[in-house]
Amino acid sequence: MIRLGSLAGYSFEGPRLLGGWTPPPSPAVYAILCKPEPETRPDKYGVIYVGHADDLSAERFPFQHPRAACWIRRAGSKWKVYIATFEVPGGGRPHREQITRELTAIYRPGCNAQQYDHAWKAEWIGEYQAPTTGPVSRRGPDQA
Repeated sequence: MIRLGSLAGYSFEGPRLLGGWTPPPSPAVYAILCKPEPETRPDKYGVIYVGHADDLSAERFPFQHPRAACWIRRAGSKWKVYIATFEVPGGGRPHREQITRELTAIYRPGCNAQQYDHAWKAEWIGEYQAPTTGPVSRRGPDQA
């Protein structure tokens, strides 16, 4: 198991070596990983791609996926590419898409063509004034 994501994260199954892995016919979010420092930190993985599928067995794993060449190039060999999967409990396609966007924003995987930014700007959540609104009324539970 590997945990990916912000705070507590998501519990992904794996990592497993992608070569020789047989994907199950199930929906999931997946992360493609490599070991950036295999000699000095063999237990550390780097996220190089994040995706999701309605059916993992239809994603053309292990190496017929459209981004597989990038994975191999980043890892240095097809035998150095790993996969971790997360089957979202009770989650549908929109939930898998949201998790994929979140992980892409956090890790910025180089093999993802689409990148996301989860930054906030002060003007999005700051104070504002308008002539049509008044201050928020402050009432306690015993005040009418």
